Amino acid sequence: MQNQAHVDSWYAASANRQLDFPPLAGEIEADVCIIGGGYTGLSSAIHLRKQGYSVALLEANKIGWGASGRNGGHVGTGQRADQQDLERWVGLEQAKALWDLGLEAVDTVCGLIDDYGIDCELKQGNLHVASKPAHARDLVEHVAHLSATYGYQQMRYVEAAELAEMTSGQGFHGATLDTGCRHLHPLNYALGLAAAAGQLGAQLYEGSRVLSYHEGGQVRVKTDSGEVRARYLVLACNGYLEKLEPRTAGRIMPINNYMLATEPLPEALARQLIRDDTSMSDSLFVINYWKLSADNRLLFGGGESYSRRFPADIKGFVRKHMLRIYPELADTRIDYGWGGTLAITLNRMPDFGRLSANTFYAHGFSGHGVPTATLAGKLLAEAISGSAERFDVMASVPSRQFPGGTWLRWPGLVAGMLFYSLRDRLG
Repeated sequence: MQNQAHVDSWYAASANRQLDFPPLAGEIEADVCIIGGGYTGLSSAIHLRKQGYSVALLEANKIGWGASGRNGGHVGTGQRADQQDLERWVGLEQAKALWDLGLEAVDTVCGLIDDYGIDCELKQGNLHVASKPAHARDLVEHVAHLSATYGYQQMRYVEAAELAEMTSGQGFHGATLDTGCRHLHPLNYALGLAAAAGQLGAQLYEGSRVLSYHEGGQVRVKTDSGEVRARYLVLACNGYLEKLEPRTAGRIMPINNYMLATEPLPEALARQLIRDDTSMSDSLFVINYWKLSADNRLLFGGGESYSRRFPADIKGFVRKHMLRIYPELADTRIDYGWGGTLAITLNRMPDFGRLSANTFYAHGFSGHGVPTATLAGKLLAEAISGSAERFDVMASVPSRQFPGGTWLRWPGLVAGMLFYSLRDRLG
């Protein structure tokens, strides 16, 4: 099978290593077969090899071809859902365990980067801005709650006057500065994980789309040119699961998100946009997120779509969102525009679980995938080795099917997102 090249993005253009792995050919055996060559699959491979399991990883295209090589590169603390929501859903004790796992996720990313010398532009801090006055009040309460209930001291509230000194962005009413967050070059991070997995002895295969698998005492995973027989299976497909596993597909929704990269900006202008070189995000439901690259390009993500087609003019689609925040960039050249598919869940918490004694999955990271998918690999390895307590903390969060399952989830999601988009605009 001919594997597809990486999308034409700034990330692909600035990749600092080229990795090529063969397609699967013939029949092989492994302790664990992993389907998916993104963060979840690569982290699983690393952590399983460190525990002595033999691993075969199958990727339909190139390693990091999906969301893992196209995303905004934000490494946020906590969970994607708000802690107070989690407290209502699972109770305070479980919510605290989830918070701790969220912090460990960031530490896991940083630890892998350190352990394997991954060059991926790792930087510190995220400035999360309030797009409406009510959002600013919520952020004040959020900082106080994390401090009082969770003992978290790395986040502070930034008043609007101070915020104006930190960014020239327009339309903001305050912010939180979280120095526990990180940000990075997502494709170079994924490629670094793949190199590490290979060094540890994992067998990685590209251009190896899985056509089907069969459970039993031994899992049999088939591609068009080979088969893996394994004791355990890890489904790490996220937004690209499609029809491979109907039992879990209805709990996630693939959506498309878009990014652009400007031309390199003069240093003074770059510091005007983001004085302290943090990542940034806003409080709208359809979130905008952005950061600076190592060569001072603004990498800006904004806008979503819910069909299988990308906009014909991705640069123009995202540019209008950027200019609402930074009108001074009206004459700035846009060098790259690209899109990618991710998976969201109804409650924006990831869906972890097991389908049988030897089939595990983790997906639906809902825009929080760099840290959470990396942690997922660690927890999947723990669960396969017989220590499932921490995996079960993540799996215990209630996960519901989209109404109508895979057949009717699209129109329902579109209606809901149009409502929230309207609310973003009108308040």
